[in-house]
Amino acid sequence: MYRLPAKDYDFLLRHVTAGQSVLDAVTGGEVTFTDVGDVLELASAVAEEVLLPLNQVGDRVGCTVADGHVTTPPGFADAYKTFTEGGWIGLGVPARSGGTGMPQLLARAADEILCSANLAFSLVGGLTTGAIMVFDAVGDDTLRRTFLPPMLAGRWTGTMNLTEPQAGTDLAQIRTMARPSGDGTWSVTGQKIFITWGEHDLAENIVHLVLARTPDAPPGHAGLSLFVVPKYLPGADGRVGERNSLTCVSLERKLGIHASPTCVMEYEGATGYLIGELHRGLPSMFIMMNAARMGTGVQALAVADRAYRQAEAYSRERVQSPVPGREPGAPIGEHPDVRRLLLSMGSAVSAMRGLASQTSVWLDLGQSDLQARRLAEFFLPVVKGWLTETGQQIASDAVQVHGGMGFIEETGVAQHYRDIRILPIYEGTTAVQANSLLGRQVARNGGALARTVCDLIEQSLAELDAHDHPAARRVASRTRSAAAGARSATDTLVKCVADRPRDAYAGAVAYLNLWGLLAGGWIHARILNAVLNGADPDTADQRIREADCYAVHHLGRIPQLVEIIEAGEIA
Repeated sequence: MYRLPAKDYDFLLRHVTAGQSVLDAVTGGEVTFTDVGDVLELASAVAEEVLLPLNQVGDRVGCTVADGHVTTPPGFADAYKTFTEGGWIGLGVPARSGGTGMPQLLARAADEILCSANLAFSLVGGLTTGAIMVFDAVGDDTLRRTFLPPMLAGRWTGTMNLTEPQAGTDLAQIRTMARPSGDGTWSVTGQKIFITWGEHDLAENIVHLVLARTPDAPPGHAGLSLFVVPKYLPGADGRVGERNSLTCVSLERKLGIHASPTCVMEYEGATGYLIGELHRGLPSMFIMMNAARMGTGVQALAVADRAYRQAEAYSRERVQSPVPGREPGAPIGEHPDVRRLLLSMGSAVSAMRGLASQTSVWLDLGQSDLQARRLAEFFLPVVKGWLTETGQQIASDAVQVHGGMGFIEETGVAQHYRDIRILPIYEGTTAVQANSLLGRQVARNGGALARTVCDLIEQSLAELDAHDHPAARRVASRTRSAAAGARSATDTLVKCVADRPRDAYAGAVAYLNLWGLLAGGWIHARILNAVLNGADPDTADQRIREADCYAVHHLGRIPQLVEIIEAGEIA
């Protein structure tokens, strides 16, 4: 039985990430730790009772398309009704737009629980929430009144339309055209590919946010504007009206997330509404893209934890080969290497969850705290890039623990491996995230922010130094060495990014992974400090072992990454 991580979040909130400060800042103290626990328990119930039973069904059956209409797997429509009636779409939406106004810390914790049960299903709600955030930030009053209530209710869902056949990551190449219709609306024509949940049968309407050019717009990114293009035009009474001129022409056949329809969308003079400022479409779209970066990292955490827990459970039952130092009949979980692998996986999952939680805290506090906002911006590409790459490795390790049984579909662990593979790719590949970290968060300020993070890590290590415990000494020493490596790598990149940019960007992914690993070590140092101070004694032994393991097996990789960064491009 999978153990949902509600208690892990309670521990992080209370003892590691200063959750009380978030609850006070965002909710004025009206929401308590007990309330947070209640919400996560409700999410756990939905995950276990409604979404989990459909995960393998959705994978086997997938979605089909006929005459532009997409049919989702059996049970998905009923599950979506339960999901929306529970108010999960509006959990992290500001109260001013009709949401519950809960902090991102809580919303993302609930996301992990729901995603862990059924990644493919969870994407429709995540996209809708992201689209709602765009309406909240840049929509005018008319658009908000028209689109927000049915989207918050789940009657209408949202999508993000960026990619075109000739324009993947390079959005400057977008050709979709929006022409003024003379009545305040726009006529949108073009084709978009890889549109997640672009067509389906769960809701009565689908609201597409479409990046497009306008006549006489400047070239490149500066010429892009953002348009709301609904499947059905809204009527004056708020209900759906006539069908718009858009269609799903095909579904992609994919490696994983089979129950999530990935659509090729064709717009043929479809009616659209400008949202935000003309020729400011990309900044408006980045509201949704940044939310998606955070969300994708949490999705990777969710799948990785489920794969890890499944491998752990299997290792307790499977008997194979004599185990050194154990009685005959010991399960494979007692083999030294399997034990090593599981502890390494568990320590990485804890680091991932801690970093996602801490970044959510900074996002919440960043509404009024400049340093928190800058820290959130620094770590967003790390959350997206490092969590997805690490999650992918954990899913692979889970297959390995299962041995041959992991390679077949019967156990279900192969689905985790297939489903998670998309996460390092979509919403900006790992290299795109790494380039953003280096170019925007490091080079622009000469590495000052990176050094500030190292200073914050040292403050945590100073607290850990107060404990006369062998694990504390080991973890503090190894984390300090890792932070020194980060300082050295930062200095190297800052020096060469202007004069030798190819050398700098050749090491960008290594630099992103270095920061992910180091941040995970920082999290474990703080967890270790908390348990040595007496927090949650029932889990103390496991948390101490994880921190010790992480410092050896994960922080130990940082010197190699520093060497890669210093080497630059191999000509």
